[in-house]
Amino acid sequence: MIYLALLLAIALIGGLSAVGLKVAQTAKLRSAEAELLAIGIEFRNALQSYAEVTPDGLPKTPASLTELLRDPRSPGVKRHLRKLYVDPLTGKAEWGIIRDPEQRIVGIHSLSKGAPLKQENFPPELPSLSAGAHYSDWVFAWASLPIAEQLARHDMIKVSP
Repeated sequence: MIYLALLLAIALIGGLSAVGLKVAQTAKLRSAEAELLAIGIEFRNALQSYAEVTPDGLPKTPASLTELLRDPRSPGVKRHLRKLYVDPLTGKAEWGIIRDPEQRIVGIHSLSKGAPLKQENFPPELPSLSAGAHYSDWVFAWASLPIAEQLARHDMIKVSP
């Protein structure tokens, strides 16, 4: 009888541990999603800021992400982004880059092919994210091009954290 109770207790502890690990894994993924959203909004806002302060006759989008750190078009120091972030889902300093026809950057996206847990209630400036089946579909772009056109221009660039 004691042996049976001990086996039952071990099975119960194992089952609860498995459930606890799954809950912890889901919480970690939700945290990474929230961080990706915050970073994506930072990039989007930086691209918009870059476009808004563009002098007449110059391109409204950067050629590289480093131009967001220090705008080369300005004689003084003008920063649109404080640092180049690491993708919280891949842990790498690589982002998918959305380029316009002149090969200038209009948006970024994660390179993760995982399926997002979050499917709705996105910030108002990012309504298209609810249609994403993968994190790589979450495009954080300056609103100069339609999202479908931007998605057709995916490529990859390595950036330093």
